[in-house]
Amino acid sequence: MVRLKAVSNVPNSLTLFRIAVIPAIVVLFYLDNAAARWVACGLFTAAAITDFLDGYIARTMQLQSDFGRMLDPIADKLLVSSTLLMLVGFGDINGISLIPAVVILTREIVVSGLREFLATLAIPVPVSQLSKWKTTLQLIAIGMLIIGNAIPAVAHLHLYAVIGLWIAGTITLITGYDYLRASIQKVNARALREAPAVPADLPPTSRHREA
Repeated sequence: MVRLKAVSNVPNSLTLFRIAVIPAIVVLFYLDNAAARWVACGLFTAAAITDFLDGYIARTMQLQSDFGRMLDPIADKLLVSSTLLMLVGFGDINGISLIPAVVILTREIVVSGLREFLATLAIPVPVSQLSKWKTTLQLIAIGMLIIGNAIPAVAHLHLYAVIGLWIAGTITLITGYDYLRASIQKVNARALREAPAVPADLPPTSRHREA
């Protein structure tokens, strides 16, 4: 059973905040006006900031917990995936720009499955620095897309956001491949370590006698 203290500490509360704002962001999309988009962007930005704060606070204050390690990636994926789907549904992402959105969503599903599988084998695969930069660019691009068409005074903001999404999607392909390759290597290395040793003096297998 997860201890209540571990669930209610500051880092985990910040992580839970990322999940709690998702319904509000969805509702604000349906209001479909500039003010609602600004509020949605503000909530998304606040949630994105907590993504960086919760890990930093957990490390510096020694508040890391199994619950937090489990919940943190789930909250990130829920926030990004739900907001991307709303952007697609309301036409902020359309046409060929759907490709990086699909790449990002697909990568989230694949990596989640891999992490769950590797967790059963107690095999850690650390997050690379490039993956962290990808996450930062991805969050910035999504935040810009939320308000891209709500600020006519800022020329080409939506275009810059789409370009950022394409760059994030490209990096997502690279980091996804690296994660998959590293996972396969670790699984193969574990299998070799656990394989039963063959005695050096084991006689060769005799051939089948001819009939």
